[in-house]
Formats: sequence, C-alpha cells, structure tokens
Amino acid sequence: MTLTEKLLARAAGKARVEAGDNVWVKADVLMTHDVCGPGTIGVFKREFGKTAKVWDRNRVVIIPDHYIFTSDSKSNRNVDILREFSREQGLPYFYDVIDDPKGEWKFDATKGNLKRQYGSNYAGVCHAALPAKGHTRPGEVLFGTDSHTCMAGAFNEFATGIGNTDAGFVMGTGKLLIKVPETMHFRLEGRLQPGVMAKDVILHCIGEIGFDGATYRAMQFDGPGVASLSMDDRMTIANMAIEAGGKNGIFPFDSRTAEYVDARTKLNGTNSAYEPVEADAEQKFVYEHVVDLDQLEPTVACHPDPGQRKKAKEMNVKLDRAYVGSCTGGKTSDFVEFARVLRGKKVTIDTFGVPATPDIVRDLQSTRWGDQTIWQILEDAGVRMTENAGCAACLGGPVDTFGRINQAGLKCISATNRNFPGRMGDKESQVFLASPMTVAASAIAGKIVDPREYVS
Repeated sequence: MTLTEKLLARAAGKARVEAGDNVWVKADVLMTHDVCGPGTIGVFKREFGKTAKVWDRNRVVIIPDHYIFTSDSKSNRNVDILREFSREQGLPYFYDVIDDPKGEWKFDATKGNLKRQYGSNYAGVCHAALPAKGHTRPGEVLFGTDSHTCMAGAFNEFATGIGNTDAGFVMGTGKLLIKVPETMHFRLEGRLQPGVMAKDVILHCIGEIGFDGATYRAMQFDGPGVASLSMDDRMTIANMAIEAGGKNGIFPFDSRTAEYVDARTKLNGTNSAYEPVEADAEQKFVYEHVVDLDQLEPTVACHPDPGQRKKAKEMNVKLDRAYVGSCTGGKTSDFVEFARVLRGKKVTIDTFGVPATPDIVRDLQSTRWGDQTIWQILEDAGVRMTENAGCAACLGGPVDTFGRINQAGLKCISATNRNFPGRMGDKESQVFLASPMTVAASAIAGKIVDPREYVS
C-alpha cells in the first residue's frame, strides 16, 4: 500500500484498502476557521440538535484567520460566532483574536493595517498555526474546512479539505466516508541549488500534470531528495497539491519530521503520541515522475491558473505589485530568503509582506542579520510589512484588506498559492505565482526576473 492507503486503512480499522474503496475513517483532528466555521456550526446544530456536544472537544481546533483585519462587520461577527460556540462547547483549542472570552471582535481601522491588533492567543493562518501549535502528528487523519488543509501532509498524515456539511457530520460523529484516492508518485532526487526554492518544486510538478492533473488523487513525494528539504519546504509542496486538484499531498516520516513534531507538541502541551506510517515495498501508482532537484530553475505560474508554468528567466512581464505571505509563502524561512535578495536594495513597485503567524512576526523582528533585524531589512528595502498575521490578500477579502488588488488590470507577482481570476481582488487583475526569492528580485526589477541574478 502507498502512504495514503496505509493511513486510511488504519483509520478505517482495516488490514488493507485499495484505490477506489469507500471506507469510514476516524478523524483525529477537525479544523475550521472564520469563513467556514459558522456554516459548519449551523449544520452541526441543525443535524444533531441545538444542545448537542461535539464528538470530542479535544479534537476540534478552531482558528480564525481569513477575514480578520477588516472593518467589515459581518466578517467581525463570524469571529464572535466561533467564540460563542467554543465557550458553549468548552473547546480548549480556540485561537481567538481577542483575549476577552466574552468580548466582541472589532477591527479598528483608525489604527491602520501595520501595527498589531490581536490578543495573546491569536495564532494566524490556520495551516501554519496547526503544526506550530502541535496539532499535526504523523499517522493521523486531519480534516479541515479549507482546501489547503493538505499542507499538513508534510507531516506524514492524511490531511484534506472538506465542505461545511461534511465538517458538521465529523463534528458530531468523528467519522467520515472517504473514497480511497489513487496515488501519483513524485520521486525527488538531488538537492535544490542556490536561488531555487520549494515553491519551484511544486510549480514544476503542477506544470507537468496541469491544474487538474491530480484531481481526487494523492500526490506522494518521496525519494532521496526529501532528506535535503526542511519541514517548511515540505509544507510548501504539500500545500499546493490542491492546485493540481489533489485530494491530499503526503511525505514520508523521518528524523526531521520527528524533531519538528516533538518540539511543538511539547511546547504547546498537545498530544505527543503518534505512530507514523511507512509505505510498503510494493506500491501501486497511477502516475510516476522523477524530479531532479539539481536541475530545477526558478519557476513562475502565469495567469490564469497554477498550471501555466514558465521559467522566470524566459519572462519579461512588467509588474505593478509584489506580495509575500500566506500559508504557502509567509513562513519564517520564506521571509529570510525574501530578505536575502532584498538586503541593501530597494523595491521599485508596491510590495507587501504578511507573515503567516504572530510567532513569525516575532522571529523577523528579533532575528538579526548583521546590525539589522530581518524586519528592518525588509522595511528599509521599501516593503510594507504588517504585524497583523493572517491570510490577508491571498484570497482577496473585503476591499479594505491589506494588500488586496482593488484596481483592474494590475499585475502582481505573489508567493501565495492560487491565481485564478479574482483570487487576490479585482477580477481583471493578473497574479503570477513564484517563490519568495523570485518575488523579491522581481520587486526590485519591476518585472519578472530570475532571482539568481540578484544573489551571489
């Protein structure tokens, strides 16, 4: 069996499953956020009763992160709905925007977008917060009401996005009927060269198969090249399995996985017990592709979908905006590489930086590179950095969202994960997806360029 099949067989209490089987699997964690949480709660109460209790309060994780730092009253109210439900259910893992458990959330536009407006328990983007808070464990099943839940597959678990109806059912029963997906095999060999990042790996893979090439399939990434990838790298790759239509992305377990998970569960007091899965010697794949990491070059996904792959050096597209952030491109390591290119230089177009979590904000504001912090290096380069970690303009949002594209025809290069028309705002805008290093170099040049020209 493949990694995905092994995980689903265990969760279904079966010795073996095959692609195409329909099995009831037990959930280890259910995650929801402010966009889908209210709808999920509505389904749960409608189907199980207004006074019903969730199947296991220690397995429900609620993380407001999408439409947070906006004056839109309905968006603010969504956070309050989550708070009321979490208090009613006694949920220990609700990462509220504010500290008052009986308060109301309201974004104060008069304070601007740059300075912190959240409490001590706020966790930022759900997919980055889940592993940081110790909720991603090898061998487990994670369901989330967000398509990029597949990012947690970096930790050797079956992680996939589900809709509000399914989530409401899981909330009440702890189970879900799953069709076992076929598995596509991506064998990674070699190691990334300077100027090339994990984002280039996944953009290459999606370019090979198309934005629908993995529809309802598992994307398994393994091989000797995995050992050279950090957990941040693996998260970036697994995150974008959905951009090829994938049901999930998944990596094997190794010492790096264990080191990360053990540290986070201990730090946060979350469940530290886990049992990873290993693939069988004989595995059945529906597709196989070898990725030579040594040969990859900085890659860009062009408008209007993530499958439109081109090499950065072959492009000469004039840009209006640059953006680094989101679960895919807003991690500490992403900003370090962003700063590596920008250090001592200036951007020539509007450039926005949105860290994924408050912890990453603290990392960037405390980690020094010479006589400056990473944060100072980026601000000196002309990047508009916000302390309000969250999804921000990655998915558009209300018109006052930080970094949102509100003007027709603008061209933006972004380290985010999706670029369908209207994704970051105006429907007539164009978004080009790239690594943080490519975004940085392009922000300097004012056009899409190869970042290797800007780093020694």
